[in-house]
Amino acid sequence: MTPRLATGSAAPSPRTGGRRRGARPSGVELLAAAVGAVPGGAARPGQQQMATAIEECVQEREHLLVQAGTGTGKSLAYLTPALTVDGPVVVSTATLALQSQLVDHDLPRLADAVEPVLGRRPTFAVLKGRHHYLCLARLDNSTEDEPEDTLFDAPAARPGGGTRWLGEAGRLGKQVQRLRDWAEKTDTGDRDELDPGVDDQAWRLVSMPARECVGASRCPFGAECFAEASRARAREADIVVTNHSLLAVDMLAGRHIVPPHKLLIVDEAHELADRVSSAAQAELVPELIDRSAKRARPLLRPDVAESLTAAGDALAVGLAEAPAGRITSGLPSVLREACTLLDAATRAALDAIGEVKSDDPDPVRKQQAKAVLDELSATAQRLLEEADHDVAWVEKNDNTGRRALVVAPLSVAGTLATHLYDERTVVATSATLTLGGRFDTVARALGLEAAPADPPSPAAAALAARSAKRTGGTGPADGTGSAEGGPVAGPAGAPATSGPGWRSLDVGSPFDYPRQGILYVAAHLPRPSVSGLPDAAGEELLALVTALGGRTLGLFSSRRAAQQAAELLRARTDLPVLLQGEEALPLLVRRFREEKSSCLFGVMSLWQGVDVPGDSCQLVVIDRLPFPRPDEPLAAARAAAVDAGGGSGFAAVSVPIAAIRLAQGVGRLIRSTGDKGVVAVLDSRLETARGYGAFLRRSLPPFWYTTRPEVARGALERLAKT
Repeated sequence: MTPRLATGSAAPSPRTGGRRRGARPSGVELLAAAVGAVPGGAARPGQQQMATAIEECVQEREHLLVQAGTGTGKSLAYLTPALTVDGPVVVSTATLALQSQLVDHDLPRLADAVEPVLGRRPTFAVLKGRHHYLCLARLDNSTEDEPEDTLFDAPAARPGGGTRWLGEAGRLGKQVQRLRDWAEKTDTGDRDELDPGVDDQAWRLVSMPARECVGASRCPFGAECFAEASRARAREADIVVTNHSLLAVDMLAGRHIVPPHKLLIVDEAHELADRVSSAAQAELVPELIDRSAKRARPLLRPDVAESLTAAGDALAVGLAEAPAGRITSGLPSVLREACTLLDAATRAALDAIGEVKSDDPDPVRKQQAKAVLDELSATAQRLLEEADHDVAWVEKNDNTGRRALVVAPLSVAGTLATHLYDERTVVATSATLTLGGRFDTVARALGLEAAPADPPSPAAAALAARSAKRTGGTGPADGTGSAEGGPVAGPAGAPATSGPGWRSLDVGSPFDYPRQGILYVAAHLPRPSVSGLPDAAGEELLALVTALGGRTLGLFSSRRAAQQAAELLRARTDLPVLLQGEEALPLLVRRFREEKSSCLFGVMSLWQGVDVPGDSCQLVVIDRLPFPRPDEPLAAARAAAVDAGGGSGFAAVSVPIAAIRLAQGVGRLIRSTGDKGVVAVLDSRLETARGYGAFLRRSLPPFWYTTRPEVARGALERLAKT
């Protein structure tokens, strides 16, 4: 489906209330003011190019994909042209870290810098999901909650499972009382402003999921509602910062949560499709069914309540019998029977409860019970339908005791094409939007029409191969100098791609990747074939780390591999080795930054969440290419669908996933113009795999490239002396 073009007036019009007066400066002028306010600030060509392109796309009602490498300053590049649009403008991020960076640093500094130019101070607001805000109605009822919400909790809700003991219940009561005291003082009710915080169990007692809210008009506390107040502030702001999860819910719910806007900026856009898929995912958990039955019991006849409990018991039995993993040949009979029982029981319960009325004695509780039952009913029906566009699987976690029957869409590209682009201009940006040097793969994942790339001619392919292998050249800067190699195949700027209603732009990066870093692929190592860290890869890791003397971020494909690497270095070196899971991640990252000789090893959450510029991180080691595991249900189902259509599921699904993950991991090395170092990939397939090795390399920054271990070790030894 072709996404609709943004509609409405392209030219910005003055806001009501005199917010915009007179001729407005351009985005480039505002960018100059913002950069000029930073001590030593200098204009960056990529930043200016991006700001200009955004203004053009708003005026021409086109959508834009922008790849902006690390160091571009893309936040200012999109925030400044946003102030030229009749607001609010919505900015969506994937991570809390970026959201905090925008709200706590970038936007306040931008407001200070552009106020003299605009003639007024621009405003901004944060919009979060309803459950992030204190609910006064829930707080008012918190002492009357059912036992399962207070003294006892579902085992899956807590690490290790088990029933909460009375000492924990007393601690919970103290936290709720502190929340009551805080409610008298807070202006926003935002959980993130509560310091010190409370645990999730306590917060659930005083917050309201959106599906359970009766609405301000029917709630006795509607006029004082913190969530409603946050939406009101968002409607009046110039820039609204939200997150991909709420943006996804807004799209799926008919776009009534985020305020109307003409420009949507999606930062960290490579994460959007996965967040939309998560928002469209549903699950059945026995504990939730049991809890919903207890919550609804006062509103139901005993036999109806018992039928809900029986359905939950049937699901628990079915999940115990069914193997974990994707369901490929229809629901097993025990799970089909459980879903059928649940569908009938929830329908009967909903009929018995009836509509929520304004004169109900307790409309809040009634709506809570009804909302959960309605969701359970819809999920059971969806699973029983077994539609071709859905994927179902059984999820089991032996550590927590969690058992769930899960269903999710096979693809969200159609959903995005229908709901993301309508009546607004969308700018999607990230440091990793091109795969194999092109935008078309990510564009299609985001619901945009893009023709597949034409295969290169034999002559062009031969020329590219020779270029990738060439030797000589100026080499990296001092400290990583090499007598061999050449820039990796990744281009400095990907070729522009476009389609109906959209275009793309790669503004590059201010970093001089070929002179700042080396990409070393250990092509001499055997192809990885077993889980964990192979002995040969462990020896290679040890040689590289000792050559540098620490300063290493290790990104591993599994917890087992990370554990083996940590044990190896602890046994054979005196270097401090920090292992994810042994302490809180923020504390580990801080120690890694402060202890120059330390190493930090971990798994997937480190591939994006670590920003350590300077000489504390001069070696990034990746143990193997980050393809999705065969037991990842969605990736496996999507690959199988491509295979069934005559294509290659591995090439169409697994390789792009690995390309994005690999680019994110490699991007941990160079974080500033003064950084130098080596990325070492201990998976020979990045060099030797003819089908996808070159594609993956083209998805990476253009580091100086080598497969010679002595070159990598020599560069690290020189860095160790600096």
